[in-house]
Amino acid sequence: MRLRRFPRVDGSVSGRPPASPKAVAIRLLARRDYSRAELAQRLGRRGIARADIESALDELAAAGYLSDARYADAVVSQKSGRYGKRAIVYALKEKGISADDAAEAVKPLADHDETEDALALWRQRFGVVPVNEREKARQIRFLLARGYGLSTVLRVLRIAGAPISEDQ
Repeated sequence: MRLRRFPRVDGSVSGRPPASPKAVAIRLLARRDYSRAELAQRLGRRGIARADIESALDELAAAGYLSDARYADAVVSQKSGRYGKRAIVYALKEKGISADDAAEAVKPLADHDETEDALALWRQRFGVVPVNEREKARQIRFLLARGYGLSTVLRVLRIAGAPISEDQ
C-alpha cells in the first residue's frame, strides 16, 4: 500500500493530510492555555488563512475551550508573589488580553499589600542588607524589574535595615 503525499504550506510533502485550523488549535490548547491573540498568531505562522483562524477561534471560544479571562486568571495566579501588579498587567497586555479582562484578573491583587511580596522575594533572592551602594543599586534594580514601584522597593530595603539616603 502506497502512502498519499500531501503538500504543506512551505512546499514540502507530508504523509498525512493537513490538519484543520480547529484541530491545530485544540492540539496547542491541550498543552497549555493561550490567549486568543497568541493562538491566532501561532496559527498564522503555520500559514492558515486569517478567516479560517477567526472561524476556528470563534468555535473554540463558544465551546469554552478558549477564554481570555481564564488565561488572564492563570497568568495572575502564576506571577503573583514573584512579580508586582504593574509587571503582571504589562504581561497580560503583551499577550493581547483586553484591558477589561486584565483589570478583572488583577482585581484580587488590589487589596493585597505588595510590600510583603516584595520583602519575601528580596529575602529569597538576597537575604542580607546591601554592604555598599553598588549592591544596594543591584537589589533596587532587581525589584524594579519585577514590577514593584520605587516606593515599595525603598520600603522593603528600610524594613530590611538598609540605610536609605534622604535624596532617594
